[in-house]
Amino acid sequence: MQDGHTGTFARVTVLEAMLLFALVAIPLTVMPGLDSALVLRTAVVSGRRHAYATALGINAGVLAWGVAAAVGATAVLAASETAYRALTLAGAAYLAWLGGRMLWSSFRAGRYDALPDGAGGALPDALPGAAPVVERSAWRSFALGATTNLLNPKVGVFYLATIPQFLPDGVPHLLMGLLLAVEHDVLGLAWLALLINAAGLAKRWLSGRAIARVTDRVTGVVLLALGGRIGWNALTGQARAI
Repeated sequence: MQDGHTGTFARVTVLEAMLLFALVAIPLTVMPGLDSALVLRTAVVSGRRHAYATALGINAGVLAWGVAAAVGATAVLAASETAYRALTLAGAAYLAWLGGRMLWSSFRAGRYDALPDGAGGALPDALPGAAPVVERSAWRSFALGATTNLLNPKVGVFYLATIPQFLPDGVPHLLMGLLLAVEHDVLGLAWLALLINAAGLAKRWLSGRAIARVTDRVTGVVLLALGGRIGWNALTGQARAI
């Protein structure tokens, strides 16, 4: 972004710009989508700690896209059909792989043995309803969230289309872009934390093996379908968002 750019809200203060941006970001944040589904699935199957790690990973990806937009890097996605399509196909392949792995794992013997046999059992993880099915580092859950977000070019295009409209005159565009990205991050973390704690309130019904198995299968099918649709749109030239 160049400092000569004049956005829609160029004559407002920094605080006013952030409040106006929140009006755009909040509805998009709470809208049901991949991020919410991924965090809820992780909460049910792997526990609170991993759900928060996934949420932090997702928002690290959001912040990275915001920084890229602030320095103008995401303009490459808007200008290059090849770059946009390549990243879209990579994201589609990752979602399909993730969904397929969840489905395959849900049929593995012993996959859910760490969970109580039936709803309402005691949980070693104070979750939100689940115990770690497979002991793994929280960094893997963080990486899962970050990778899923970073391979979604629509996040970058969203920032490219919106952030320039909220750059007040006299404020360095890089600084303002970072402020807006951090604001979006805070909103996203607050929403995902709300979902994780809501799952915690329902832990009596979310702690059984059957629930975890169904959650994996439903989420797996959704991710496979989403990956397939995104990939098809990219291959047929329908993936452009702008």
